[in-house]
Amino acid sequence: MMPSEIITSLAELTALNKKGVEALFAAEQELAEAEHALDLAESKAFLTADGSVAERQAKAKIEAAEARLTRDLARAGVSRIKMKLRSIESEIMSLATMAKISQAEMKL
Repeated sequence: MMPSEIITSLAELTALNKKGVEALFAAEQELAEAEHALDLAESKAFLTADGSVAERQAKAKIEAAEARLTRDLARAGVSRIKMKLRSIESEIMSLATMAKISQAEMKL
């Protein structure tokens, strides 16, 4: 890989990493909102349910199932973005190492 290609790739990956950080923030906000909605749905369902505490808890979980799925999907989105960011950071480090090796070879 030529030094100019390494520099171009590093610039592209750095820009992608910055976008990823913004996407992670948005995904974490979405997750927080989903967790809030789940807590609210479960609490409201528990308060309106009849029966023993265990029965009311079970009914609340059933009624809040959709909110739980939304929360779980939001959590998966956050995990996916974090994994992608780690991959990008690894690529950046690899290219930086290649640049250093290339620079050292040019000095020889």
